[in-house]
Amino acid sequence: MDGVRRGLRTVARGLGLALALAAAAQPWAQAQAPVQVRASSDAFPPDYAAVRAAWRPSDARLLAADGRELQRLRTDFSGRRGDWLSLADVSVALQRAVVMSEDRRFYEHGGVDWLASASAAWSSAWGDGVRRGASTLSMQLAALLDPELRRGPGGRGVLQKIDQMWAARALESRWSKAEILEAYLNLVAWRGELIGVDALSRVMFQKHASGLTLRESALAAVLLRGPNAPLPTLVQRGCALLRELGRPGECQGLRDFTQAALSRARETRFDAPVRAPHWARLLWDAGLADARGEIHSTLDRELQEAAVRSVRRRLGELRGTGVTDAAVVVLDNRSGAVLAYVGSSGALSDAADVDHARAIRQAGSTLKPFLYGLALDQRRLTAASLLDDSPLGLDGGGGLYVPDNYDHRFGGWVSARTALASSLNVPAVRTLMLVGPDALAGRLVALGLPLTRGGDYYGYSLALGSADVTLLSLANAYRALARGGDYAPVNLRARPGAAAQAGIRLYSPEAAWIVGDMLADRNARARTFGLDSPLTTRFWTAVKTGTSRDMRDNWCVGWSADYTVGVWVGNSAGASMRNVSGVSGAGPIWHDVFDWLYRDRAPAPPARPSGVAAQAVVFGEGLEPARTEYFLGDTAQARFAPPGKTAGHGEPRIAEPVDGTILALDPDIPWDRQRLRLRAVDAGARPVADARWFLDGRPYGQGAAPDWAPSPGAHVFELRDARGAVLDRARVIVRGGRFAVGVTGPGAAAGRAGGPEAGNHPDAQGKH
Repeated sequence: MDGVRRGLRTVARGLGLALALAAAAQPWAQAQAPVQVRASSDAFPPDYAAVRAAWRPSDARLLAADGRELQRLRTDFSGRRGDWLSLADVSVALQRAVVMSEDRRFYEHGGVDWLASASAAWSSAWGDGVRRGASTLSMQLAALLDPELRRGPGGRGVLQKIDQMWAARALESRWSKAEILEAYLNLVAWRGELIGVDALSRVMFQKHASGLTLRESALAAVLLRGPNAPLPTLVQRGCALLRELGRPGECQGLRDFTQAALSRARETRFDAPVRAPHWARLLWDAGLADARGEIHSTLDRELQEAAVRSVRRRLGELRGTGVTDAAVVVLDNRSGAVLAYVGSSGALSDAADVDHARAIRQAGSTLKPFLYGLALDQRRLTAASLLDDSPLGLDGGGGLYVPDNYDHRFGGWVSARTALASSLNVPAVRTLMLVGPDALAGRLVALGLPLTRGGDYYGYSLALGSADVTLLSLANAYRALARGGDYAPVNLRARPGAAAQAGIRLYSPEAAWIVGDMLADRNARARTFGLDSPLTTRFWTAVKTGTSRDMRDNWCVGWSADYTVGVWVGNSAGASMRNVSGVSGAGPIWHDVFDWLYRDRAPAPPARPSGVAAQAVVFGEGLEPARTEYFLGDTAQARFAPPGKTAGHGEPRIAEPVDGTILALDPDIPWDRQRLRLRAVDAGARPVADARWFLDGRPYGQGAAPDWAPSPGAHVFELRDARGAVLDRARVIVRGGRFAVGVTGPGAAAGRAGGPEAGNHPDAQGKH
């Protein structure tokens, strides 16, 4: 009898002061919720609309110009939350399973289930070992909304439990049952870092919440009792719940099903768009997300998708050449808005998370338009001026800098138009000799390119792109030429329909227009690229390619009257590609993007500025066909011929060896196999058959290309005419004096010393 009386007294205490105390034993875990509305007991319950408005997903959303979602970017790692879903967007099966598992009298009580509380108290009093919870969905939601009601490490105290019951009653008095259930499903923790039904369904079940089946719903419901419970426990509880729901047949194969679902708890959302992750990150880091975590951008969704498709398709065509990465930037010329931004090739990349559009890479020949534009503005040359495309050796301080063309051929005298459009290296270096490396370096910095050294550091190799740039900065520098020489930074804050940017005048409109006209001239670039290449479009575009040393990077950047498009192709680790240059790697992607931009129309070319004069010109020596050429102001002239040349093909000159060449004897090569070729050409780079060669003042031979077996010491080669007058001279130094001339074995290996400016980027090649 005494035991019975003690039990009754215990039940009375439980029913009187803490009916829900036993419910504190309920093992479901509360996670830190992103909603904290209540500041004091007087402020509870918060308004349902305020709670919903305060919800923040753990991902920021990048929106295209039309408002459609382009990308989700994880920005909060305290929990993984999806969107707030209305009850109509949640499977009825899940709603039913959760109510059955957590609060089966949910639609009957007013916030506190007194029967469940009594049952839990009775069980606790008699100690039958079965732990029963009594917290209703309303009580659980109250704890989710109010941090003070959340369960601590030691459980809830009596007063905290009473507060929770009071809060649940207050919640029921202001919220509807549908609002309570909806908020609960969106705020509760399910498994691991998954919070809210949207994250649960899209990650663990890889589907929309509206499509959850009864089996999936049962598993989700038992997760609420033990979010991190082991697999056997979840299977047991899930099967029991399925029996209660009248579907015992669903227990078959439940273990494998549960294991598969749990294995997906850390995967990406099944529908997460991956169209512009790098641009989303850039804008987020720039602080351009709004209060709801939405990043409004000017990206054109269809253009972005077209650029991504082109990257994947073109890199697929280059399979086997060592190419894995690419990046694309499309800018609006007027506003500076970014219309497309592809930072990597995605799954094809070895470093897909790296933003290759902002990675530092060697520029190659892409800097040449800025050099020629500067020379035009300084009146140092015109588009028709002749430049000598012949071997050139410059003192680099610690060695000889000998620039070479991409095809290892020289064209003799060529116009600046041909030199730029065909991306000839030696004429570019000669142009930089007129302008000066410091002047060019200063202009490149003003254009926003990230040069870290002055012109003296780069030397004449700067003409061939020895400086490092990023695709985004390079494309925007080209946009300055598209804007008539007016530079403005990329406009990260631009909105659709933004007004034209105000800029800084760096080139005259006339010089910028002439540079564009040269780069748009298909005939002028035919020498290197042919008449039909990816650089040829059915409408007006100005375009330039570039390839860095050992084919590590290649570029294609160009513009129309409306857009500037830049493309980079290479590898994240800087590995060399195999026979992939700017025209074959980046060029096809560039062509695809422009084709898409003008799929429905053909733009007009930029209008010629009033300060540009048109003039019919002819070229002496038949160097180039007669044509109409364009000039700045009073620089126009009608005829261009090589300087100091007479009628016919002009006086011969020494093409090889270059003046100042340094050779080294190689003891491992047989003497009779080592020769240095001597080559004489006329003004048009044609071989001269009757050249008279002299070596160290003595006759050596006659003809276009006699051979020479080098001997140690300093030597001077001369070309002389029939009267003995010196036409050209080249000095050569042969090192290796310990070898005796005429002894079998020693000889001189023909070669040229050092790259660009000793110690100053010897890897610059300036390929097209």
